[in-house]
Amino acid sequence: MKHILFVCTGNTCRSPMAEALLREKHEDIEVRSAGIFAHKGSKASKGTEEVLKKKGIALNHESQPLSEDLMRWANIVLTMTAQHKQSVVMEYPRYEDNVFTLKEYVLQNDHNQWQQLKEAYSTLEDKKAVFLQKNREKYNSPQELEQALIQHLNEEISLIREIEANLPNSDISDPFGGDIDTYEKTLTEIEKHVELLIKKLDNK
Repeated sequence: MKHILFVCTGNTCRSPMAEALLREKHEDIEVRSAGIFAHKGSKASKGTEEVLKKKGIALNHESQPLSEDLMRWANIVLTMTAQHKQSVVMEYPRYEDNVFTLKEYVLQNDHNQWQQLKEAYSTLEDKKAVFLQKNREKYNSPQELEQALIQHLNEEISLIREIEANLPNSDISDPFGGDIDTYEKTLTEIEKHVELLIKKLDNK
């Protein structure tokens, strides 16, 4: 059985919405949610409870912080923003291959672009390390060394900029503090991508 973990900031708006929608739509997937900066035991925001109630989904949610146990439990960790993803990977690097933004994971073309970006950064770091090892003593100042390094990595830097410029926005906006319409928009956006997630998981 698939174990899906949704992650946002405080685990009171976006990730509980995603958790509730996936649980409602697919009973054969185990799903949990957490927040990078969540306090333990907080209720979902009123806006989250209200928009889910309109869909007939009663929410009995208690927030929880992201933890090693949750990362170990999850087959796939789906974050609400690219910044969340970056934070999760920095905190739990051994699980990097399981961590995606929700949008990145369900939109295959975007995933390919993210993979290209990851590989481009890896190539840049490898080339940078070799250059510094061979040339660190050849330059009179750190500034000269840096200029030479940038010139040496020009091709990789240009490729990374090109890939990043073509990446779609992978973030789901935070409704916290907004009116009920704001929560409705966020819920609609999450629901669309949860439905794409279900299709992808069912086809695996």
